[in-house]
Amino acid sequence: MVEAAIFIVLPLCLAIAAFTDILTMKIPNRVSIVLGLSFFVVAPLSGMDLATFGWSIVAALIVFAVCFALFAVNVMGGGDAKILSAAALWYGFSSDLVVFLGFTGIYGGLLALVVLMLRANQNILLVSPVPIPMHFFKDRAGIPYGVAIGAAAFSTYPDSRIFIEAIGRLH
Repeated sequence: MVEAAIFIVLPLCLAIAAFTDILTMKIPNRVSIVLGLSFFVVAPLSGMDLATFGWSIVAALIVFAVCFALFAVNVMGGGDAKILSAAALWYGFSSDLVVFLGFTGIYGGLLALVVLMLRANQNILLVSPVPIPMHFFKDRAGIPYGVAIGAAAFSTYPDSRIFIEAIGRLH
């Protein structure tokens, strides 16, 4: 049961965050809350030692502080900051978190290029049969960074410590 939660919770929450961010340019608070609170239930039941658990909280607080600063200067959305902080709990204070954040940055840059291309080709895309949310064409709309966060999680979570240890317990 605990292993199933480890395999499902983070990917499901980040997939929901990505899809809602594409459609609405918002990540619902409940997704970040579910992701964060589920860690506090699953981690102790998984046998995670107290030090690792504590350092995971420290990692999330550091990520939150940096993201809050970026939010304060209007570089990052509040939903992005919250979901990244909740995801940091699952990665812990480790190189796994650094890799996840690095992939988030790379995918975020690629996503920014895609959004810029959409905006540059707005006239063509508006008459095409491909449904594209209108907010993508607004200059000040920002980037649905939840997509980059979700893509980074799908790329890196299977190599994370908590995921690998859960697989090991299945054998």
